[in-house]
Amino acid sequence: MNRRFFLAALPAALAAGCGFQLRRVSGIPFASLYIDTPPGSAVGQRIRDSLSTNRKTRLVPTAGEAEAVLKLTQETRTKVILSLSGSGRVTEYRLGLQLSYSIDGKDGRSLAAPEVIELTRDITYDNTKVLAKGEEEALLYRDMEDNAAQRIVRRLQALKPGIAVDEHPG
Repeated sequence: MNRRFFLAALPAALAAGCGFQLRRVSGIPFASLYIDTPPGSAVGQRIRDSLSTNRKTRLVPTAGEAEAVLKLTQETRTKVILSLSGSGRVTEYRLGLQLSYSIDGKDGRSLAAPEVIELTRDITYDNTKVLAKGEEEALLYRDMEDNAAQRIVRRLQALKPGIAVDEHPG
C-alpha cells in the first residue's frame, strides 16, 4: 500500500518541485471591465468565468462603472456539408464559429481595433452513431468557444490602458 502511494505521489511531487502551475489569467491592465455580449453567448460566459478568478480586475454590471468595455457583437455557429458518400449520404461536416469583438475605454475611444475570430473544425459523420456524433459535435463547439475566449483574454492582457487605437490613419 505504501509503495503504491509513493509511486502515485512521485509525479505530483516532481511537478510541484519544478514550479509547474496551471494556466491562470493574470495581468489584465484594467481595474474594472464590463462585458457586453449577446444573450446566451457561450464565449462571453467563458470569458466571465476565466476573469472571475482574477483579483486585480473587477467585472462590473454596467458600462458606466467600467474602465474598459469588451463588446462581443456577433457569435455565429455554422455547420456545412464537407463531403458526401457515393450514395449521397453525408460523411463529413465542417463546423464553424465566427465571433466579432471590440474593446473600448470608458470614454468611448477604441483601445483595440475590432477583430473577427473565425474557427473551424472538421468532423466525420456516420448516421449509425447519431448520439455519439452529436456529443462529438458539442465537444468541438465547446473547444472552439474556449479557444476564442482564450484569444480574447490574451488580447486584453496585451493592451495598454489609456492608449487608444487610431482606426482611421491619415
